[in-house]
Amino acid sequence: MKLIVTKKRAVLAIAAIILAVAVIITLSVILPHTVSAVAPNGKTVVIDVGHGGADGGVVGSETGVKESDINLGVAKSLRHFLREAGYSVIMTREKDVDLATDGQDFKKSDMQARKKIIEDASPDIMVSIHQNFYPLRSVHGAQVFYAATSEVSKGYAERMQEVLNATLSCDRAAKSGDYYVLTATSCPALLVECGFLSNAEEERKLVTPEYQREVAYSVYTGINAILTE
Repeated sequence: MKLIVTKKRAVLAIAAIILAVAVIITLSVILPHTVSAVAPNGKTVVIDVGHGGADGGVVGSETGVKESDINLGVAKSLRHFLREAGYSVIMTREKDVDLATDGQDFKKSDMQARKKIIEDASPDIMVSIHQNFYPLRSVHGAQVFYAATSEVSKGYAERMQEVLNATLSCDRAAKSGDYYVLTATSCPALLVECGFLSNAEEERKLVTPEYQREVAYSVYTGINAILTE
């Protein structure tokens, strides 16, 4: 009798394992196409990830971190938040590379490649991610720049700055700037300097993934406010 019971238990255990495996396989096929899908909201955002490759940008005064690395960390988190909200997102780079073409003027070639990506996407807004540097080490805080020729971009920049001031404890004002990535594109465009790598306290925060995500969420909040209000 004990032998029969033991065999029955073994059969039931094997059946349970087979059923569990079948469920896992089924979910692995179904879930990526259902639960994780986010309904698109019809809006497109281009994230221009400043610098990269041979152009590392400014360097942290304490840690020696490259601006390009922090830009990429913030941009990837920003892309995540935007996609979760249903935005279509395009990044000008997704790893530590520049976009220059061999045999051409490096900076000009890189910036023209970024312009092409932005123009081809015809986005509702373009946001360029950067880090700042200033000789006076006490200067800190995120700041937004826009092309002086675009009233739409100016309004967007002022709204973004309001959000950054409120969420990142800043007290700065949006300003016009003669940056190629702003002036050469036809869509509304912002350049966000997320903080100052010349400020020791801000640099120590910016090198951490946690603060990069915090900055990214603040920029996402600003974009979402701009495109939904």
